[in-house]
Amino acid sequence: MDRKSIIVIAACLVTLVLWVTVVIPKFTPPPRPVPAAGTNAALAGSATPASAPATASAAATSPRFVASTSAPEGLLVVTNENARYIFTTHGGGLKEIELLQYPEKISRQNKLSPTNNVAALNTHVPVPVLALLGDASVQGDDVFTLTRTAHGVRAEQVLTNGLRIIKEFEPGTNYLLHATTRLENTSAHPLALAAQQWAIGTPTPMDPDDNGQAMGLMWYNGTKQVDIVGSWFDNRYLGCLPGTPRSRYEAGASNVVWAAVHNQFFALIAMPAEPAEQIFSDLITLPRQVTGPHSFSNSTPIKSFETKLVYPAVTLAPGGNVERRFDFFAGPKEYQTLARIADQFKNNSDLVMGFGGFFGFFAKALLLGMNWLHSALALPYAWAIIGITVIIKLLFWPLTQASTRSMKKMQALQPQMNAIKEKYKDDQIKAQQKTMAFMKENKVSPLGGCLPMLLQMPVFFGFVFMVRTAIELRGASFFWISDLSKPDTLFIIPGLDFIPVIGQAGIGLPFNLLPLLMGATMLWQAHLTPPSPGMDPGQQKMMRYMPLMFMVFFYNNSAGLALYWTVSNLLTILQTKLIKTEPIAAVTPAVKKGK
Repeated sequence: MDRKSIIVIAACLVTLVLWVTVVIPKFTPPPRPVPAAGTNAALAGSATPASAPATASAAATSPRFVASTSAPEGLLVVTNENARYIFTTHGGGLKEIELLQYPEKISRQNKLSPTNNVAALNTHVPVPVLALLGDASVQGDDVFTLTRTAHGVRAEQVLTNGLRIIKEFEPGTNYLLHATTRLENTSAHPLALAAQQWAIGTPTPMDPDDNGQAMGLMWYNGTKQVDIVGSWFDNRYLGCLPGTPRSRYEAGASNVVWAAVHNQFFALIAMPAEPAEQIFSDLITLPRQVTGPHSFSNSTPIKSFETKLVYPAVTLAPGGNVERRFDFFAGPKEYQTLARIADQFKNNSDLVMGFGGFFGFFAKALLLGMNWLHSALALPYAWAIIGITVIIKLLFWPLTQASTRSMKKMQALQPQMNAIKEKYKDDQIKAQQKTMAFMKENKVSPLGGCLPMLLQMPVFFGFVFMVRTAIELRGASFFWISDLSKPDTLFIIPGLDFIPVIGQAGIGLPFNLLPLLMGATMLWQAHLTPPSPGMDPGQQKMMRYMPLMFMVFFYNNSAGLALYWTVSNLLTILQTKLIKTEPIAAVTPAVKKGK
């Protein structure tokens, strides 16, 4: 790279920084407030909608959940084959869901023992699921009476204004929980109720070592899913430059079909019978527990998102009521299970896997293929990854073979093309025409080397998406690897936490063997791949050592992804060595006599 190129790149970077830090803040208008949605929620009994401004006021304020401290908390537990549901008198809702089939943390022994907690949802958060928040007309002291019913739990409270709040919960199959809420006017006069916010959960870390990077909230508007993560609240320019942080997310216009809070492998999805009017989510800091079940050992505060569904203000006639039904899924992000739920409710709730969009199609296909190899051929998941990598490589074998041959032949033709450039150095257009004619005559194309790579990119990104959410890989072992969904850390090198990207602050440098092997195979592959014609020596060196950048970028990624890439590199190396032994076809002279 010459001095001129370096100056141009530096000037572009300076211009970009000035644009982001000066121009954008100066000329960007302030965000417009979210308009109040309509009031078309389905109401039962003698309820009538109140005026629209009541919903707008709910958007402007943030009612807090404060259970009476004078009343001790009472718990009621219901258990089935999949989950343990813990209900609380404080808020009359679901305090926590423990998933009995999934250990909280995967150890090297990979055993679920009495000393190892199970995975849990909504744990150590201030607001239980289906707590009702609003002004004094709908929220009292938040202390309910819990009673066990024939099929579940009933929570009840009567407010001083005569409003009776009733919630009934019934656990089902496939990690489903069915809930019905009813607001009854027991007074002798009409009762005006403000807009109601029904809490649907808060995402929490999976285990004590989870830093919360994969936590988020998602909702579906009947057409597409919207995924909100911590970076939305950080609101940084270009993802790294300081911006104005946000504290609340508001969206929806009577079209919230379902909403979910999730971490990497588990989700809590609220599916109302009728679409909710809006979704609110407030940024909170999770308490750092040091003892007890589901404790968090990480001392760094973790931000999370307290999420609610909003329904419009109503006026209840004496004896009138308004009833709403919710179905909750609280379980693993396992595609087959979520696909059944989506088919049952006709609501595309399987999109919580993150398989929407172009790359999501490939992620879904790869996941189904990996699971088929696991179930049909009884292959462990690591060998299923290897198997699907081999299948992908075989499918792309002709393209990769043609690409390598094209690059090899282009390298052989480089002296003739240089001769053309020299002969027509005073006429760039003619030199380009002669070069293209020469390449066509010898049946090579400048795109021949990169087109197969571009065609394989969707598969690679699909694999990244798939590995990121495939709970099947959680706890899957392979030689020294105890969990394919996490880095294969063998030990920690203390004192090296200052190393950018891969060092972990306060801990040290994890020694992950598989990414090192991946980087070595990438360097080997780069050494065997012929350089592109016309590339200067500086760029050739940069391309040759670029694999080191990829190794650093994926160093702390999942071992499953590193395994896929390592095997793919080895197969490419084998293919390159096989093609290198093939003779090159005869070359047509570049400059003929008399021409």
